[in-house]
Amino acid sequence: QVQLVESGGGLVQAGGSLRLSCAVTGFGLEKYAIGWFRQAPGKEREGISLIGYGDGTTYYDDSVKGRFTISRDNAKNTVYLQMNSLKPEDTAVYSCAATWLWSIHAKDVDYWGQGTLVTVSS
Repeated sequence: QVQLVESGGGLVQAGGSLRLSCAVTGFGLEKYAIGWFRQAPGKEREGISLIGYGDGTTYYDDSVKGRFTISRDNAKNTVYLQMNSLKPEDTAVYSCAATWLWSIHAKDVDYWGQGTLVTVSS
């Protein structure tokens, strides 16, 4: 059974940092790209980062580029999102997802995690 389980969300002050984890079971990281999506209250879900399954190629949306870093630990079958210099507008539910395609579009996601809430106070 395929499962993606996020952890690491919480409340942080603006300028602070959090590290989200996405633990994957049911398949190896070498089979799928893993992406991070977020959905803020009243807004559409957006894809913000992606890491490939081959050479570890990464993608970042402009809104997080330079502040967030995606990485993976193949031995632990876990993908991380290190979030630095957090802003109130980063407040959202963050979900990880597995995609067979190299795509950051929600329509291409094969498996979703349940999400973890990140709240950034001003």
